[in-house]
Amino acid sequence: MSYFRPLFALCSGTPDGTPYPQTVHDLGVLHVPSGRVEASDPYVTLGDGLVATVPPGSYPVRVTVADVSDARDGSHPREAYLSLVVSDAAPVADVRLVSPDGAEPPTADEFYGVGVDAGTVALADAGAVITCMPPRDGDWYEDIFDNGTEQSWFALQDDPDHYRNGCANVTLPLATAGENVVLSHSGWGDGFYPVVSTHAADGTLLGVHIDLLVAGPDHEDGQDEDEEAPVAVGA
Repeated sequence: MSYFRPLFALCSGTPDGTPYPQTVHDLGVLHVPSGRVEASDPYVTLGDGLVATVPPGSYPVRVTVADVSDARDGSHPREAYLSLVVSDAAPVADVRLVSPDGAEPPTADEFYGVGVDAGTVALADAGAVITCMPPRDGDWYEDIFDNGTEQSWFALQDDPDHYRNGCANVTLPLATAGENVVLSHSGWGDGFYPVVSTHAADGTLLGVHIDLLVAGPDHEDGQDEDEEAPVAVGA
């Protein structure tokens, strides 16, 4: 199903249709050997997130950041999209809502996505999360996410010299072949965010994106406040 919003992922400058200048930042490569990429809140739902199918491989991940400051002077950046770039060989011709593997497509007034309760979204190989994270009966928060070391996920996200402040590319604890997760703060914070895929004119998959609902028109740009928005499935 086609997406109900304009998409400005991976667009630098100020794209027509959004008032906010954007910059695009590289977050390294995500390894997806299983061909199943999971989008989640890594601190809450890692292993239980929405899973989409991509060709097995390793792909660049990029974060699109919007400057929402009144002066447009770069003083108020917000993450707008977290994107897995499957291919950049063709222009985007179609943007589609992603349905989890095995789920029915959303109806015209619904969408699937990522529920966020810890202000962060992530992309990871769904198979690697199963094999490269310790058993769930351990305390992931104290042992991995915020363990007081410079390699904790919290510390890496807060390190401006590790890609950029608010983002991280982290090797999973039990990785044997570089299995990893790529994290980003989630724009305005907690909420429920659509996951979409972009396609070339012939249908070829170009990317998978978490839309953090920062970029795009707002009520002041002519959006009808009384217009009913699609309902998040599972929010």
